Amino acid sequence: VTREWSNGVASECVRTAVASGKSGVPDNHWVIFDGPVDALWIESMNTVLDDNKKLCLTSGEIISLTPQMRMVFEVEDLSVASPATVSRCGMVYMEPSALGNEPLIQSWAERLPSTFKPEMCEKLKELMLDFTLPMIRIVRKQTKEPSMTVDNNICQSHFRLMDCYFSAYIPTEAKTPSPDEINKLQSHLVPLYFFTLVWSVGATCDNKGRQIFNEKLWELVKEKGVEVGGKLDSSIFWYDFIYELEGEREGQWTPWLTFAPKYTVPPRSEYQNIVVPTVDSIRL
Repeated sequence: VTREWSNGVASECVRTAVASGKSGVPDNHWVIFDGPVDALWIESMNTVLDDNKKLCLTSGEIISLTPQMRMVFEVEDLSVASPATVSRCGMVYMEPSALGNEPLIQSWAERLPSTFKPEMCEKLKELMLDFTLPMIRIVRKQTKEPSMTVDNNICQSHFRLMDCYFSAYIPTEAKTPSPDEINKLQSHLVPLYFFTLVWSVGATCDNKGRQIFNEKLWELVKEKGVEVGGKLDSSIFWYDFIYELEGEREGQWTPWLTFAPKYTVPPRSEYQNIVVPTVDSIRL
């Protein structure tokens, strides 16, 4: 260890924000610290948080903050924070249950590709409110999860899974999706939504919970009168089917086992090296 001084992320962010403020830019600058408040480094922020508003670095450099700068600390708890730190900050306590998932849905809908039609964004928001939120409550109250999750986490998982399908429709310098491509996606939007719902919100529960999720989802589909496409009916187990967006079976719900190759155990194979394709291995 040379013990030579090198700039960290925080000092670089503060220095950049100060330089921008001194150049005459009227915009506010927010430096956000996301993570636990450690007693060792947060004490070094006391001069920043009090009326001095100066960041004193170990190198001896002192950076004075501009009036446009703000600091936000997003922490899980204050178990190691000293009274000096707490007294210098304004505290906002927010439980995840108090926030809800509606703001997440609104924020995600605003980030959808600009090539999407307004009615496509509204349809996705409607589906999220009508199905995603109720099914999260079903997962919480009626199923068991081998690995515990939180509501906003599985809601974000649903967003990310849908974004995987939407990434091809983000306009770039190389390609801009045509109106025909957008219209084609719009025709698949509802079935695609349900497929991603099952493998995000419904993916965290155990096998018994999946049976419950399957039944409750079909009940909700019938109640809302939504067409899921591909001649799928309530006798079908959601987890056994994949929705295809292209190819010979475009627009159809296809059993996962359709993709299973014919398997013959190679002669003289050792037992531990034999892997027979199953529904679970094909899904992976």
